[in-house]
Amino acid sequence: MIAAVDKIASASRKSMPNPNRGSCGFQSSEFEQEYDRPSKSQLKREMTALQKLGEELISQSRDRVKSVPMPEDVRDAILECQKIKDHEGRRRQLQYVGKKMRSLEEHEVAAIQKVIDSWHGTSKAETAALHLLERRREKLLADDKALTELLAQHPELDAQRLRTLIRNARKEQAENKPPKAYREIFQILKELEKSASTATPDTGSDTDDETDEE
Repeated sequence: MIAAVDKIASASRKSMPNPNRGSCGFQSSEFEQEYDRPSKSQLKREMTALQKLGEELISQSRDRVKSVPMPEDVRDAILECQKIKDHEGRRRQLQYVGKKMRSLEEHEVAAIQKVIDSWHGTSKAETAALHLLERRREKLLADDKALTELLAQHPELDAQRLRTLIRNARKEQAENKPPKAYREIFQILKELEKSASTATPDTGSDTDDETDEE
C-alpha cells in the first residue's frame, strides 16, 4: 500500500509543470529583459548626477550659463533659480531644474558636461596662479632680499611704495589690524603677473625670429 502511494506521488511530481521553465514559468527571454533594465540604484545615481549638474550650473554666473549649449526651457529654469532668494521657493525651483535636466538627451548632457569640465580646468589653473602670488607676497614680508630681487627683475615698480606697503603689512599682522596693505601688495603682484603674461607671446615671437636669422 505504501509503495503504491509513493508511486502515485512520484508520478504526480513528474507531471507537475516546473514553474521555472516552460509556459507555466518565466521564459528565458523574460529573464533577459529583466537584466537589460537599469537597476533602481543605477537610476537613482543617474538622477542624482543630473541634479548636481543642474546645481553646478546654478552656482555659475548668468553669463556663463547663457554660454552653455542647452534647450531654452532648461536655461530659463536655471536662470530663474539664480534669482530666487526665498529658501522654500529656491528648493522647489531646484527640484524643477532637476526635472528639466532629466528631460535632456544624452548628447545634450554630454555637451553641458564638456563645458563644465573646461571651467574646472580653468579654475584649477587660476587657483594655482593665485597660490603662487600668495607665496610671493609672504616671501616679501618675510625676507627683505625678496624685494631687492623683485625690483631687479621689474625696475619699473615703485620701490618706495612697496617698502611702505610691506612695512604696513607687517604692522597689520603684528597688531591684528585689517589687511589693507597686505591686500594691496597682492594686487600689485597680480597686475605684474598679468602684464608679464600679456608680454610673453611677443617675447617668444622675437626669440623665434632671432633663431631663424641665425
